[in-house]
Amino acid sequence: MDKVRVRFAPSPTGTLHIGSARTALYNYLFARHHQGTFVLRIEDTDVKRSRREYEESIVRDLHWLGLSADEGPDAGGDHGPYRQSERGQLYEDGVQRLLETGHAYHCFCTQERLDRLKEEQLARGEMPKYDRLCLGIPPEVVAERLAAGEEATVRFKVPAGDWPFRDLIHGPISFSAEVIGDFIIKRTDGGYAYNYAVVIDDAGMKITHVIRGEDHITNTARQLMLYEALGENAPEYGHHSLIHGADGGKLSKRHGATSIGEFRDMGYLAPAVVNYLALLSWSSGDEREKFTLEELVEAFDMSRVSKSPAIFDIDKLNWLNGLYIRELPVEELAELIRPYLHEAGIELAEAQRPVVTAALQANLVILEDAPEFAQLFVEEMDPAESAPADKLRSPGVAAVMQIMHEARAARKAEFLSLDEGHELMKEVGARAKEQGLKGKAVFMPLRVALTGRESGPELFYLVSGLPRGRILERVQSARRVAESAG
Repeated sequence: MDKVRVRFAPSPTGTLHIGSARTALYNYLFARHHQGTFVLRIEDTDVKRSRREYEESIVRDLHWLGLSADEGPDAGGDHGPYRQSERGQLYEDGVQRLLETGHAYHCFCTQERLDRLKEEQLARGEMPKYDRLCLGIPPEVVAERLAAGEEATVRFKVPAGDWPFRDLIHGPISFSAEVIGDFIIKRTDGGYAYNYAVVIDDAGMKITHVIRGEDHITNTARQLMLYEALGENAPEYGHHSLIHGADGGKLSKRHGATSIGEFRDMGYLAPAVVNYLALLSWSSGDEREKFTLEELVEAFDMSRVSKSPAIFDIDKLNWLNGLYIRELPVEELAELIRPYLHEAGIELAEAQRPVVTAALQANLVILEDAPEFAQLFVEEMDPAESAPADKLRSPGVAAVMQIMHEARAARKAEFLSLDEGHELMKEVGARAKEQGLKGKAVFMPLRVALTGRESGPELFYLVSGLPRGRILERVQSARRVAESAG
């Protein structure tokens, strides 16, 4: 295989959609697997909708995912410019080559005539396409009309015959030129059509493989024709399936978050998102589902990309994200959740932070849920008012509360380490057992007294992460409730 060069070419008309991110990922993995080059090209010729802030957002999201380009607007390279808006002269040079070699011609037909032609063809049951009315206009007449200021497009003269190619994912595909009319490559406003510009770009950037969504399959025949007319070598093409929602429709806002920025802001981790995107249409051939980016590079093979539609499963993404969260060092997770806690008005003491972080780590799915778990460690609560009363009125509860009060009072630190919390709970359990109390009779009343709830983090997290004074107040209050029950 020649030196692999692939490109990701987003339009900066919005943020990075998760479907586009998967296209970028597949290009990146293919390039890295073959020790090739990953090019970022910005297709910003839609002047009305393209925004530099969107371009910056796309680049930022790619960096966050770990998909940094080898060449591009920021990275530089030998095949630029890497923004279409800066490549106008290259497009014009190509148009002139096609005109000079007879592969293109000027068309002076008005939109009204083209609309009328389409209606007539449809009425006759024919496939609508341009009738080549302007193809035979003599060059000197064309020059006179252009000099007079008459508007004209430039059309590509479609050659006859079939245009087959072998798709890297779908296998053999063929299009007949009979269904493709002479298409516009340069508009009357001076702009250049997508199918034309992308060929000039890919040829100039020496792209060897084009990996993109299957909605581009129908563009391929036109692009192959242009490559041949320009005397350039065409790349190989691979068209992956699109991402659909659970209802079978194309993934859109109605299905929830769809942009990489939204998933990042919600607290999904980049490695989890990358891992999930890779699995949407690709598999390694075994049952393995968790991969680092480096492992994906090593294992990625286009022959294992499925033709079937990819169904976006938020539950699976959540499962993967939870796995990655649980693998994080507590110190790193504490920093990641800090802004979410701050936004919710939750400020933890430094000694409290690692304990609370460790307590929520086991159950956290996305980072933005951290305040919901952390709230338990900062909220005001009196078990006499909030706790299920029956859980505090069982025999032995008063004794359990007295044991906890004495054990925690003996430890003067405001917060305990997790090791100290384990030791405290061992002491409480041993002393309760001496009084004939054990298991649920000890731990359920303590949980209810400390949190007002019947479920939650392990008790050693609670006795370590709750302030000392708050623990003493709560077990005293719970003891009074138990004693009032007789």
